[in-house]
Amino acid sequence: MKKLKKLVIASTLGLSLFAFSADNTPTEAATTTTTHTVKSGDTLWKLGVAYGVSVNQLKAVNKRTSNVIYPGQKLVIPQTITAYEKDLLARLVHAEAKGESYAGKVAVATVVFNRVAHPEFPNTIHGVITERTPSGSFAFTPYATGSIKQPADAEAKRAVEEAIAFRGQGAGSIYFYNPAKITNKWILSRQTTIVIGNHVFAK
Repeated sequence: MKKLKKLVIASTLGLSLFAFSADNTPTEAATTTTTHTVKSGDTLWKLGVAYGVSVNQLKAVNKRTSNVIYPGQKLVIPQTITAYEKDLLARLVHAEAKGESYAGKVAVATVVFNRVAHPEFPNTIHGVITERTPSGSFAFTPYATGSIKQPADAEAKRAVEEAIAFRGQGAGSIYFYNPAKITNKWILSRQTTIVIGNHVFAK
């Protein structure tokens, strides 16, 4: 996670908005797959951020064991995250981490991806963000309050793109909280992975 503080990569991918239905359920878009011809200056990291796919996924799909790529190579770009999902996550990041650093925003998005990959949580971004706890409350306050309906700013969108490229390479954080605002002391029993700004991240 520490390297997130050093990475500020501008996204070249535009994001579409999504609509909420009467029951507060967003509508979803379809996925696509494309091929990219490597140009001078390209790296797997830059391609991951630009196309919204993790470096690990790029390597796996293209059967590569190293991060080295050469101009003229053709790489399959698997788009496993839709524009709808990225926009939904960016809205969550905007609402949850407003006022936090860019690294803190990337870390919040990373928590969602880690939950998607974790067997104890739903296996989709939408499922994680809209999940209810055993007590019946929403796991993420912005979904309960409706603040997730507010458009994400450019930094939140960029943070999501970077979190996508970073996916699968972090410390495994599946929780984050502000120590000054917690009401349930249970979260303090979780192992801290990193502290960024006002948020403690844990697993």
